[in-house]
This record gives sequence, structure tokens and C-alpha cells, in this order.
Amino acid sequence: MSTRDRAEAPDQDGFAGWVTPSLQAMTRLARRLAPDADPDDVVAEALSRAWRKRAQFDPDRGSATSWLLAITADQARAARRRKLRRVELVDDTAELGDIASADAAHDLDLERAVAQLAARQQLAVHLHYFLGLPVEEAAAVMGCAAGTVKSTLHDARNRLRTLLEDDDGR
Repeated sequence: MSTRDRAEAPDQDGFAGWVTPSLQAMTRLARRLAPDADPDDVVAEALSRAWRKRAQFDPDRGSATSWLLAITADQARAARRRKLRRVELVDDTAELGDIASADAAHDLDLERAVAQLAARQQLAVHLHYFLGLPVEEAAAVMGCAAGTVKSTLHDARNRLRTLLEDDDGR
């Protein structure tokens, strides 16, 4: 953990510099957790919330990046809920027929399987495997112990194995 991450939440003048190292991870998480939402909107909402709640940041509970990713995860879930509440009038599955490669089809199978996991398992998978966070940082984002993240990832892998085998017809 860098010294900058462990520093207290900044005032107005230092906020942009304080969040900048986390922006890429925040955007990647927003894309993973709310694929149908604009990731820039999700991150903007997360930054707005972080700004309003910056006094609540506690460096003893984790890094600035972990805190910001937790807020981003909350905002991505909210964006996904908003999306589900709206009635879809456009068939957005039409473009799936354009996928030609086996790799793309496999990626799509994996995405569908991950989407079928419980919300906590999805978050753990996105943080650890897709964002590459160590288990300890994923635990800080999820607000639980590292052992809980390991257990959640184990359960998620077992569930994914089952889901992907069912898709392959085994």
C-alpha cells in the first residue's frame, strides 16, 4: 500500500490527485459490474459520492483505492437496478449473431455464467480475477475478511465450473 493511499482523504485542492491512481480500476469495475451502463457515468457518480463522504474515509480500514472501489461497486449495482426497472423496447441481443470466433463465444459463455452467480460471488470474481486485486484488497472493498473472500471465490469457481459444463453439454 502506498503512502498516498494511506493518507487521509484530501481537501478540495488535493481530491483529484488523490483519486487519479484509482480511476482506471474504478472504470474497469464499473464496466464489469454494470455492462449496460455508461462506465463514465458510474465512475462520476462514485466520485461524487466519494467527495461528499470523504470525511468518512478511514485509512486504518484500507487504502483509498479499496474505499473508492467499494463506492464504485455500490454505484454500479445501483445503475444495474435502474436498468432493470426500465422496460427494454430495443432488442439488444441482435448483435450477438455477429460473433464469429470461438474465443468470443467462450468469453460470452463465461460472462453469462458469471452473471448467474450470487451478487457477492460476482463482486469477488470481478475484483480478484478481472481487476487483479489481491485477496486482501478485495476483502477491503467487500468489507469482509480475506478468508471470506477466499471461500467466496472457491464457491464461485465451483459454481462456474458447473455452469460452464452444462453449457458444453457434458
